Amino acid sequence: MSRRAGLDREGVVRAAAAIADTEGAGALTLAAVAARAGVRIPSLYNHIAGLDGLRHALALHALRLLADALRTAAIGRASDEAVYAVADAYRAFVKVHPGLYEIIQRVPPTTDPDIQAASRAPVEVALAALTGYGLAGDDAIHAVRALRSAVHGFVTIEMTGGFGLPVNLDESFHRLITIFIRGLRQLP
Repeated sequence: MSRRAGLDREGVVRAAAAIADTEGAGALTLAAVAARAGVRIPSLYNHIAGLDGLRHALALHALRLLADALRTAAIGRASDEAVYAVADAYRAFVKVHPGLYEIIQRVPPTTDPDIQAASRAPVEVALAALTGYGLAGDDAIHAVRALRSAVHGFVTIEMTGGFGLPVNLDESFHRLITIFIRGLRQLP
């Protein structure tokens, strides 16, 4: 089978990511990706294994982008500064990549080693950001889950326009993370 010059797996994933982020993850179809890439649907099969293969590749892409964003934000920071940076980077990722974030939320539990590794990477960054609080083992995992839940909840409400009062959202978010950090310090 001949391949279109310039089109590769990465290009297909980028086209799919653009659709997800601009139109929503629900708009992701092979027809939409083919149209965006300027090819016919059968040409996509040279690079991905159908819609399931595309979703898999897109989930990997999204998880890696999130981990990279969190890692970049956390570099050179510790304790409170690291937690604020990771939380801000997570929020920014969701705002810039709402479709990719939605795809991350849809990744089912899997034994796929690539998805498992990509899913662990953001958690490892968050764990590293929390090392200054003396947490270990299950306590550290609980803290990462709490941080993720706090940021996810805030950003989900924010992205759906659920904060209707005319009060600065950045300040509200900063206070949420401050409350989380104060809670970490109160742990036994």
